[in-house]
Parts: sequence; C-alpha cells; structure tokens
Amino acid sequence: MNEFNAKEVKDQVVQWIREWFEENGKGCNAVIGISGGKDSSVVAALCAEALGKERVIGVTMPNGVQKDISDSMRLIAHLGIRSCCVNIGETCKALMSAVEEQLATLGKEVSNQTTINLPPRVRMTTLYAISQSMNGRVANTCNLSEDWVGYSTRYGDAAGDFSPLGGLTVREVIAVGKELGLPIDLVEKTPSDGLCGKSDEDNLGFTYAALDHYIRTGECEDPVVKARIDDKHIKNLFKLKPIPHFEYKADGNQ
Repeated sequence: MNEFNAKEVKDQVVQWIREWFEENGKGCNAVIGISGGKDSSVVAALCAEALGKERVIGVTMPNGVQKDISDSMRLIAHLGIRSCCVNIGETCKALMSAVEEQLATLGKEVSNQTTINLPPRVRMTTLYAISQSMNGRVANTCNLSEDWVGYSTRYGDAAGDFSPLGGLTVREVIAVGKELGLPIDLVEKTPSDGLCGKSDEDNLGFTYAALDHYIRTGECEDPVVKARIDDKHIKNLFKLKPIPHFEYKADGNQ
C-alpha cells in the first residue's frame, strides 16, 4: 500500500472543490452542518481554503441540548466562517409525536430505527432550507469508511450536493485534518453519531483501523470482523446508488 501523502491529497481535494463549484454553483456558498467532529471540521476547512471563508456557512443543529456544542463553535471560530444555529429539538418532538399517533392507528409502534434516523433527516432538511435561501450548495460530510459499511442515514447525513471526503478513509481524513492545522482534539475526537450514546466503533462491532486497512489492502486478520464488514457493505450498497427506475423505451421494445 502506497504511503498516504496528506498535503498532496489535501491540495487535490481543494482543487476538486473549486472545480466542482465552477461547474455546479459558480459564486455559490458551501453550507455545512457542523457537528464538532472530524468530518464536518475537515470539510469546512477544505471549503474555506478552496472558496474563501466568506463563502462557507456553518450550521449547528442541536437536538435540544448538545453536550459538545462548544466544539462546533470552536471550529467555527477557528475558521472564521459565518454560522447560524437551528435547534431541531421541538421539530423532532412534534414530528415524532405525529408519526407515533398515526402509527398507532395502523397497529404499530415507532421503531428504534425511526427514532435514531429522524433527527439526521430533519437536519438535512434544515441544511437545504438554509442553503436555498443563501445561494448555497450542501456539503456531504461522510467519509469512505462510513459509506463502505452504510454507517449513515439515507436522506440524512448521507445526502448532499458534493462529497469532499467520499473517497477518503477515517485514517486519511484525520491526516488531512492535521495537515489543515485544525485543533488536534477535534481531528482525533472519538467518532459518535450523537444519537444513541455509543461510539461509532461500539455500534459497528469493529474498529475503523481494521475497516480502513481492509478497504485499502483487502486484508483482515479476524475472519469474524471480515464477515461483519462484508455483510454490512453488501447490505448497504443501495445507499450509494442512484434510485432505480423503470426504463421506458418509446419504440415499445421493453
């Protein structure tokens, strides 16, 4: 496996962002949900370098009370970008209450997956609401490792208009974050979805180090971990593909 050159890759991603905006949003702003973790921090820093800090808008979206909201604000201050805060707590409560009420009429209860995935989808709705009023394009902040095993919410954090980190593993994102000079505690912060009280690795059942190594080399020493990764990868590939659609042929030859 080739040695990862963080500076070279950082420069390449910055150039890619510039070119993408030239083609898909000339003069537009980058709108980014700032969680206080490494991915959103690195994406915000990359966009600030690529477009200028005046064209980057950070959006914090606590669900009621967010314990580490100070990390988000510290990142925003560090980059000197514009920001706003939209608390999604009451919206999530109201929507969940309405869903719960209507599911009851169908003889069903709200599932755990519904409870976990509703806030990320409300956050993405919020980002697009801000973006469309600010001449923006929404950044997807998922990395390759998360995408590989489907550790994201479809139409939640898995959505967006452009994805700077979609080709980089967790280890590589951390290296780019260090190259960008971001606060080290944000870059190396233990990944957590902020929803269920567990770390990403606790939820996945394996470490990002093992996952990253497997992605880049195809090697995994633990057969149980390998099987778990393969299972998640296969089951979640649909999240990365365009919506399947029926191909109608006007000549009638189906």
